[in-house]
Amino acid sequence: MARIRLNLKNLSITDKLAKGRQIVTAMTNNTSFPSPNPPLTEITTALDELTQAFALVQAAKSEVSTRVVTQENAEARLDQGLTKLAAYVESIAGTDHSLITSAGMEIKASRSAPTLPGVPQALSANPGEHEGEVNLFWKAVANARSYTIEASQDPAAAGSWTHVGIATSASKLIVNLTSGKRYWFRVAAVSAGGQSGWSEHATKVVP
Repeated sequence: MARIRLNLKNLSITDKLAKGRQIVTAMTNNTSFPSPNPPLTEITTALDELTQAFALVQAAKSEVSTRVVTQENAEARLDQGLTKLAAYVESIAGTDHSLITSAGMEIKASRSAPTLPGVPQALSANPGEHEGEVNLFWKAVANARSYTIEASQDPAAAGSWTHVGIATSASKLIVNLTSGKRYWFRVAAVSAGGQSGWSEHATKVVP
């Protein structure tokens, strides 16, 4: 027995109404189907009810859209008026905070200066996949935009530290190192507030 595919779940209401009326028309006085169950009058009534309900919903949506536009225009007029009123109060009060607050308005908070980021923690150094490579890992620092990395073969000497890379995440592969040599590494976080202090050293003999 052939199975009928109505596909009702995927039809819009307008398509469903059109399909329903097409079926009713095709089955009206169709001698092959003398006693439809349910009766075509029942299907027609359901079609009429859905048509009416759909029309009411569309009318309501149109009304809501009109009301939303009206609300947005009213809001824009209020915003404009209050902004002009604030400018008037500022012109009279100047920097007198008490005078401004007496008008029912608030003072803008002073923008705080950005702070230094925290020092990176838990720095570790692991062998890379190739000769002359070391993988560095550390804990990410909140609000850090990047990290700067230095290396040294004599960490006790302040002038021995050299810049070897910048990272934007909490890891970095350092390349072009001398195999068989021991290196010490340190990392600092960089944010809008500046550069943090240096992390504790991590050391590794380069493979």
